[in-house]
Parts: sequence; structure tokens; C-alpha cells
Amino acid sequence: MLKNKKIGVIAGGVSAEREVSLKSGEAVFNALKNKGYNVVFIDAKGDVYDQLKGEAIDIAFLVLHGGWGENGAIQGMLEIMGIPYTGSGVLASALAMNKVMSKKVFLYHGLNIPEFMVLDSGEYVLPDFQGPWVVKPAKEGSSVGVNIVDTPDTLKEALSEAGRFGGPVIIEQYIRAKEVQIGILGDEVLGGVEVRPKRRFYDYVAKYTPGSTEYILPPELDTDLYEEAKRVAFNAHNALGCSGATRVDLLITEDGKIYVLEVNTIPGMTETSLLPKIARLAGYDFPSLLEAILNDAIKNNGKKE
Repeated sequence: MLKNKKIGVIAGGVSAEREVSLKSGEAVFNALKNKGYNVVFIDAKGDVYDQLKGEAIDIAFLVLHGGWGENGAIQGMLEIMGIPYTGSGVLASALAMNKVMSKKVFLYHGLNIPEFMVLDSGEYVLPDFQGPWVVKPAKEGSSVGVNIVDTPDTLKEALSEAGRFGGPVIIEQYIRAKEVQIGILGDEVLGGVEVRPKRRFYDYVAKYTPGSTEYILPPELDTDLYEEAKRVAFNAHNALGCSGATRVDLLITEDGKIYVLEVNTIPGMTETSLLPKIARLAGYDFPSLLEAILNDAIKNNGKKE
């Protein structure tokens, strides 16, 4: 079915994650091309609508990290144009990208999240919960603008940095725990990976600098706790109405408490990214993972939230 379709790999864009997105897009494009698919690469800058019209693609493979690539904007445009696309729909994408709104949804569904507060950009308020604190922009991914703050003296600087990206800023209670990511594809939980960064947390440098992080596949959790982590991740995915492939970021404490941090609706898609690592545990090599994501998009065309 896919061999008869022209696939557009949409990547790049204008967000703070542009360079990461281009790497993901290049990996997806090359893998599909090597499998013999009719595929074109689209760098989604300001003229993306004209590019899509000119290329006349049949289906879009979205690898557009951050900004309007993940917040529902391009998903809405593709729906208006009648082009099926991979990943979550307009509403689910918008909810997942907005960390404030996703936290509210998680709370409504009874999922554990770290204690938090929300400030306007440029506002300074000392949290009423104990530090250390994690300061982050409400609408960025890849740990862009994220800092851990130990004392009130350095809080203002962290708030200022997070505020540079626009929109609200979140102050979250820092929780010492295992960092575990769970991969999901459609209605299937693929498995998980435990990340052990050599830095204090899994920040931008730890994610994209070779040798900065150790990856444990599967996570070093007892069987029951691992199954519970997968269940919690799947519930978070469903709570936001996500579809396609997602990666759910969790914190798991020594006493077995599981916290949901966020759901990534367009996770990294290089061959060494976390979702492909997880998918290999479930029997998917990189090209077959891409094919499964495309087939899921075709199956769910018009059914996304």
C-alpha cells in the first residue's frame, strides 16, 4: 500500500529544535529511500504550504520537533489540505506540547506528577514547595531552556533563561529518581529504556553529545514495577488522546512511585534516538518501525483527536 504513495518527510522548521529535527528527518528520508519508497524531503520553513502543494504528497511523515511542528498547527494545515500524517492529531499535539495543559490533564486522570507552579515570562516568585526546583519553558522540547536550581539566589537567572522562549514558565519540584522512557506505537507499548546521564539530568547536552549518557535496555526495574510503568505511560498517552508513535517520559523513585513528566508526540527519529532503541527490543528494525508508523497513520486517517 505504501509503495504506491508519495511520502513527504517534513522536518527542520524554525523552532529551537531545528537542527535536531533535520537530523531526524534525514535519517527517516534515507531509510525510506533505501527501501525503495517514493519519498521527498521538505524543510518546513515559512513556505511549507507552497512546498506541500508543489510536491503533491500522498502522506506526510512528521519529524518536525518543537514549535508549530508539535503544537497542532501543521497538523491542522495538513487536515485542511486532506493529507494524512503520522503522529497525533491537532488537539492531542497541542495538549502534549503545552506542559501546563498536559499536567492538568494528567491530574484529572489521576496520574502522579511533580508538584509545580506556573509563572508568566519575566515574573519572579519563590515556590512554596521545597527545592531543588526544575525550571523550564512551558512550550519547548529537547530540554531546551531547562535548568535545575538549588537555591533561591540562582532561581531568577533560570527563570529569565526559560522566559526567553516565550509563554509561561514552569517551576517543578526536582525528584531524585530513575529516568525511564516508554515507547508506544498505536495500541502497543513497545517497551522502555532507562537513561543514566553523566550530567545531573537528561538535558540537551546529555541527549545529543555522544558518550554523555548510558542507556539501559530494558530498564533495571523489577518485573511488576516495569509493567506498572508501561501501564502508566499508556494511560498518559491515552489521556491526551495521542495516536501514532509517542515516547512518554517518567521518573521512578526508589520506593516505586511513578511520576509522569511529559508525552513526546514527535520523538527523535535518528537510528540512535530513544524510540528506535526501544522499538528494536520489540522486534522493529529502523525501516520497519517507519513503515509501521506510516501504516498506523493511514489506518487512523480522519480518526485523530
